[in-house]
Amino acid sequence: MGFELPKYIEPNFEQEFLKSAPNVKTEEVVKEGVAPENYHGTTIFPEYFKIDGKWVLAKESRMDSVVVVKDNNEVEVKEFRNLKVGEKVVVGRTEDASEGIYVYNGGFVGEEEIDETFAFRSGRSRETAYSKDYDDLYEVLRREKEHGYIVWVLGPAAVFDKDAREAMAALIDNGYVHAFLGGNAVATHDLEAATIGTALGQDIYTQKSMKDGHYNHLDLLNKARRAGSIERLIEEENITDGIIHACVKNDVPIVLGGSIRDDGPLPIVISDVYKAQNEMRKHTRKATTVICLATQLHSIATGNMTPSYTVVNGEVRPVFIYSVDVSEFAVNKLRDRGTLEVKTIVTNVQDFLVNLKNNLTK
Repeated sequence: MGFELPKYIEPNFEQEFLKSAPNVKTEEVVKEGVAPENYHGTTIFPEYFKIDGKWVLAKESRMDSVVVVKDNNEVEVKEFRNLKVGEKVVVGRTEDASEGIYVYNGGFVGEEEIDETFAFRSGRSRETAYSKDYDDLYEVLRREKEHGYIVWVLGPAAVFDKDAREAMAALIDNGYVHAFLGGNAVATHDLEAATIGTALGQDIYTQKSMKDGHYNHLDLLNKARRAGSIERLIEEENITDGIIHACVKNDVPIVLGGSIRDDGPLPIVISDVYKAQNEMRKHTRKATTVICLATQLHSIATGNMTPSYTVVNGEVRPVFIYSVDVSEFAVNKLRDRGTLEVKTIVTNVQDFLVNLKNNLTK
């Protein structure tokens, strides 16, 4: 039996507590970028707001934001910094419909699991068996390739190994990547590998440190800045392999957010963090699957922008979020920061990417 997307079961709005709930209250923004007191902060779950007697779903949500009621009685989830004077912001701190706000976390409940008071290995760690997770992910990606929007968040560990780098490029070439998010390092070392064969001065196959290898990524950055663009660099250096090359060749959007410690950075890196966040948000709004590999801060940032659901062609569906890292602490950090629906896999990203490539590409 093939993969089937979980069906969304919307709330029964004929329940008395929903029928008798009051309309939501709003207050106007009086200072740009500042929400009124007692604003409602959003979660990762589907949220409904009662407006003129009708429950309205927030279709493009993200956690830790506020809800603006539009003139057409639709709602928009906005970051605090994007609020404009005069906009009507939902107020109320309850989530049980008593203030016209209903946070609903039962939309994708499947078969009931056995509820044991005591059970071994209920958490997910390096001892967890991930065979079923891999098989499920293969099926998800086969479907999402044609019917979804797959966002990848990559750290530099994805390019430090020759096989991992080639596997990721193959996934891009075969249509399993619709957007690539990351920082300066992953792109810099991918292009270093493409031009010099090293990442941070180490051979990407033998892992042997090269003489004066610590200059290699700096030389690459200098060449890139001289070229003025990634596309021009690829042309000038005759780059024919790697993740950045595959993205450019296949018109896959790249969003690289800068950090305080960046070298260079590459011309494509967005140094204004809020501009970077806005560009990332364009893709998390559309995301149906998000895969975060070995980058704790970018994973948390992306996870916090991504709700547990999205609306596609008028239908509510789940967003699949995966966090993959060799560190249990790193994968659990995303869950601790509010992304409760994340599926965690504790493994090195080299094995993870090669497994995906071997099972999804010819």
